[in-house]
Amino acid sequence: MPFLQNEYIPTCRFLSDYNGVFPENLSDYVLKPLFSFAGSGVVINIKPEDLEQITDPENYILQQKVKYEPVIETTDGSKVKCEIRMLYIWQENEKRPTLLTNLARLSRGEMIGVRFNKDFDWVGGSVCFMEK
Repeated sequence: MPFLQNEYIPTCRFLSDYNGVFPENLSDYVLKPLFSFAGSGVVINIKPEDLEQITDPENYILQQKVKYEPVIETTDGSKVKCEIRMLYIWQENEKRPTLLTNLARLSRGEMIGVRFNKDFDWVGGSVCFMEK
């Protein structure tokens, strides 16, 4: 993500790019290791000492937090948050990429992902059906 820039992509930079001078508003960011699974190593509520103790900052990113709005109503009337990821391929000589599949991730936790949703219902992954 540090290489992608768009109004729909959260601001994201390698921790090493900060050269020890980090944003003051750390509450607006998430610290993520580049190589993790199911949210292991992710720090949602960052403290300056969390950043200072990292010895390999080139292997971490600071990503602007995304505020997910609970919009999907469940059978008990409560609502869950949803993130939709889409996988495209771009064939050589084609004008536009082609959507292959998608992944809907449902969450009640502080963040989307397995680690933050262990004890909740109506969470996990699914697929979205869309009109062509």
